[in-house]
Amino acid sequence: MNYIESFLNYLEFEKRYSEHTVRSYKTDILQFSQYCLTEFKLTEPHKATFKNIRSWIAKMMGEEFSSRSVNRKISTLKSYFKFLLKEGVLVENPMDKVVSPKNKKVLPGFVEQESMDLLLDQFDFGDDYTGIRNRLIIEMLYVTGMRRAELVHLKLKDVEAENLWIKVIGKRNKERIIPVSREFGKTIKGYLEIRNRQFSDQGTESFFLTGKGNPVYPKLVYRVVNQHLRLVTTIEKKSPHILRHTFATHMLNRGADINAIKELLGHANLSATQIYTHNTFEKLKKIYKQAHPRA
Repeated sequence: MNYIESFLNYLEFEKRYSEHTVRSYKTDILQFSQYCLTEFKLTEPHKATFKNIRSWIAKMMGEEFSSRSVNRKISTLKSYFKFLLKEGVLVENPMDKVVSPKNKKVLPGFVEQESMDLLLDQFDFGDDYTGIRNRLIIEMLYVTGMRRAELVHLKLKDVEAENLWIKVIGKRNKERIIPVSREFGKTIKGYLEIRNRQFSDQGTESFFLTGKGNPVYPKLVYRVVNQHLRLVTTIEKKSPHILRHTFATHMLNRGADINAIKELLGHANLSATQIYTHNTFEKLKKIYKQAHPRA
């Protein structure tokens, strides 16, 4: 466990990975450790061999884990054993022979524009603090494309309703500035008025607060988005991340430059943004089939 703790500390304090990412790494390694203990009576997972690792992968594939999930766990082990090599704990890397399964290309889901308009323009969220906050949470995720974790950690100083921009702290503490419309700026001001009136003595710098004046947390944001998307769409996933996909897809469908979308999303590589072009292409194919006489 000491090696695992050292690895997690390395990710958190040297690599500056987010709390969510470190938690995911920890879960993967502990699952692997438990498998080694149960199947091979191996109490020290850093001594695992290629055969032990391959056995774990085969078990996951047999249980119909998605190739994406399996590859994420393989990536965790690669990082872990690479760390152990760097620290001099190992002299050989058992991951060198591991072959990752091919990921199936799954197009990101998104909410249709008509459904988003219906929710934001016609649904009554209520005029109390919670209702106004819930509406702003949904609209902010949609109009900025920010991640749930980025929204949760927003501070008052990060949101400039007057100058129409929001500063977001993304993965690995990378900052980006997202411009917003004048209309959305008015919405933010309306929220801040009731927030500051209701929680003037709380002294917290968090932008979004619970009904008791504490900073919002990931499960609350998920619940708000999930419950409201259920009212307007039947897509399978109704999570905050779907609104990020929706932002990117709608921007592309309306002609936005893909490099601009990359910057707004905070993607390190263009390849991460290009998956949204497939949604746009699918829409074009559908229009072509419906409209062209020879299609």
